Amino acid sequence: MIQEILKEAVARKVSDIFLIPGRPVSFYKNGVIVKQDSESLTPDEVEEDVKEIYDMAEREYTMLIGRGDDDFSLSVPGLSRFRVSAYKQRGTASAVLRVISFTLPDPAEYSIPDNIVELGNQSNGMVLITGPAGSGKSSTLACIIDHINKTRESHVITLEDPIEYLHRHDQSIVSQREIGVDTVSYVTGLRAALRQCPHVILLGEMRDFETISVAMTAAETGHLLLSTLHTMGASNTINRIIDVFPANQQRQVTVQLSSVLHAVVSQQLLPTVNGGVVPAFEIMTMTPAIRNMIRDGKVHQIDGVIYSSPDENMISMDESISRLLKNGIISKETAEKFAVHPERLKR
Repeated sequence: MIQEILKEAVARKVSDIFLIPGRPVSFYKNGVIVKQDSESLTPDEVEEDVKEIYDMAEREYTMLIGRGDDDFSLSVPGLSRFRVSAYKQRGTASAVLRVISFTLPDPAEYSIPDNIVELGNQSNGMVLITGPAGSGKSSTLACIIDHINKTRESHVITLEDPIEYLHRHDQSIVSQREIGVDTVSYVTGLRAALRQCPHVILLGEMRDFETISVAMTAAETGHLLLSTLHTMGASNTINRIIDVFPANQQRQVTVQLSSVLHAVVSQQLLPTVNGGVVPAFEIMTMTPAIRNMIRDGKVHQIDGVIYSSPDENMISMDESISRLLKNGIISKETAEKFAVHPERLKR
């Protein structure tokens, strides 16, 4: 049963699969949830499917029973990879599976501009890819890591929960570690990584104070650190990092962040006029003026600098959306819906 569902999902090029009691098998594609032509699933049927997924992943089903939530990856030879998020709701098993290709994403096919991919050319500092869940952050990071792998002789360590895209060693050595399988936590893995001669560290997500603190130290000590946050916009991202720290440490962190941060890229996926999706990006790269704004606690002024900058390495979300609209890729309604400042966009 589950094998057929996975095959259909890959054939239909969907991004996510929903296995939820009381509803038919459902697929998520280009911003729309589509039901499979079948009966609604019973709790027993979903539990059977979820147990089968655990068997295929050679993972103990008791992991879900004990915790109520469980994230892991599943690889089906000849078909695809899947990021599984199993959970209990109303006392019954459910699961959402993200479909991940065996092949790495092509930046041109995913409309990821070269100046974002080339952020991997940095030898140190912190590069953050931000945006809501499902906005393609993992794909963007995979493109940056692939670029590093093909162009530099480095040791790249990734800490992911779970591992999504698989990287083969090319010019670089790529060590991929999965949280809960290869290391206990992001913090443990990150501290260990600093002793493993890394040049580049990819941190799947900066979740809490301790992780962010160690990440900033890593970026400060001569490593390139790539990570993600669920924020939109450079100023929101910077404020989020600072606010994680206790009030008596925030001044020190502000100074530290102003020196280690290299770039913040925010992205969101927009529906296109032909039924697909396309990313829109805000890009902020550090200038002396922006470093001073962060250091002086004037983060709110950064949006204005990005908006007025003529540099291609500094583009506002609304400018990115405006270009997609001018090129006929998205509709006017979509542009207004996703714009940060709809009134400004109209002008």
